[in-house]
Amino acid sequence: MNARLVVAGLCGCVLFACAARAEDAAAPEADKTAKPAALPADPPYLAKPKGSVTYTKHIAPILFNNCMSCHRNGEIAPFPLGSYRDAQKRDVQIAMIVKDRLMPPWKAEPGYGEFHDARRLTNEQIGLIQQWVDDGSPEGDAKDLPEAPKFTEGWQLGPPDLVLKMPEAYTVAAEGRDVYRCFVIPIPIDEDKYVSAVEYRPGNRKVVHHALLFLDSLGTARKKDEADPLPGFASFGGPGFLPTGGLGGWAPGALPRPLPEGTAKAIKKGSDLVLQLHFHPTGKEESELSQVGIYYSKKPPTRTLAALTMRGRKIDIPAGEKAYTIKESTTTTIDMEAIGIAPHAHLLAKDIKCNAYLPDGSVTPLIWIKDWDFNWQGQYMYEKPVKLPKGTKVEVEFTYDNSTGNPRNPSNPPKRVTWGEQTTDEMALCWVQVMPEHETDALALKAAAGRSIFGGGEGTNLRDLIKEAVKKFDEDGDGKLNDEERAKLREFYNKTRGQK
Repeated sequence: MNARLVVAGLCGCVLFACAARAEDAAAPEADKTAKPAALPADPPYLAKPKGSVTYTKHIAPILFNNCMSCHRNGEIAPFPLGSYRDAQKRDVQIAMIVKDRLMPPWKAEPGYGEFHDARRLTNEQIGLIQQWVDDGSPEGDAKDLPEAPKFTEGWQLGPPDLVLKMPEAYTVAAEGRDVYRCFVIPIPIDEDKYVSAVEYRPGNRKVVHHALLFLDSLGTARKKDEADPLPGFASFGGPGFLPTGGLGGWAPGALPRPLPEGTAKAIKKGSDLVLQLHFHPTGKEESELSQVGIYYSKKPPTRTLAALTMRGRKIDIPAGEKAYTIKESTTTTIDMEAIGIAPHAHLLAKDIKCNAYLPDGSVTPLIWIKDWDFNWQGQYMYEKPVKLPKGTKVEVEFTYDNSTGNPRNPSNPPKRVTWGEQTTDEMALCWVQVMPEHETDALALKAAAGRSIFGGGEGTNLRDLIKEAVKKFDEDGDGKLNDEERAKLREFYNKTRGQK
């Protein structure tokens, strides 16, 4: 297939993407030199009288509210923390890991976005734990002990409208490296559906580290599954195919949460759910059979959801480089509201920061992760929608450490690293889930989001879009698109625009 035929197959997509970029060019330029407003400091801990800090009065509330969602029987954490005896016998270990902020596993810095389900401890809470241990870990008066939290058994949001299960169980080896695997689950619906909430339930919480839920209406994931003799197929980083949608994700401690009022996600008839699971070996052979609960919207959505994608592919990190940076950005073409954000990188990333530079010169911090850890990535949902007026520059900066000083570096000695899907490659991705402030701008929002369907962000030209389309849909790897592959490209484009 020559370039002219590729252009013919891509004409709608290219016009769509170019129109979005033209809108960007007309948008007012934000002040990128502005700085975020100064944040109130977390005051240091002031020591209490010796022996006055007790488990029942001071420590139990911290553990109950921040740790027990994972540290209880049947959950992923290796030991429970629901009683004085549980905490007392591990008091030194608890003090060490909270001081180093290894636990609770919350990576977002305070003040850089206010998120649901935040589990970051304050200096006061960390200081109380330190002093409690230093004073001999006293139990305290039983009357001071708060009631332990009660956790709902079964589906947290009530009985789902549809329950999807992995077709068969997957066995995780006792030892070895972490496993990243995708499982294809057909969705048995005979018409398009709108979804207001999704709840993921691992069958074995000890072995499932996190889950990402993708949609595939083109059958690409099925073919990858069929080509792998084991249940599902292996895929690190991304799902290994171009999704036609998504239903969110799950990490230990995360609570299922309905989408904002008036919004919903669409599932097209004939789609598959592709469940990407990260398994962490436990020292013994484990079996996993996950379930996903789907909750339908009671009525069609009145507000549109989309994702602005910032991605960088020009990654070339020299061996030994301690602070390699890459920036990606997009400019809003309408008034938008952000409801969530999800940065993504691999093992060398150390720092990810995303700011919104508003046209009035102010800066709204969207997220800052100072110590990125691939094993604790997740989606961050804002407590309140964050306004992104037309002309706002949303910019994300990734910093990588490819030196021997990075304990997560998979190569020793370090090697040059470029963009790619493999464990030893790197990525720079950030999704911002948005909705238009005014629903009359829904089509413009889809246009702004649609420019990144084939990797087309700012500065991407027509030639790059064509190359990317060939790469993504060239299933036989011959460097060109045959009639079947070209038909799938057109089908994908039409589906992403919501056409029948």
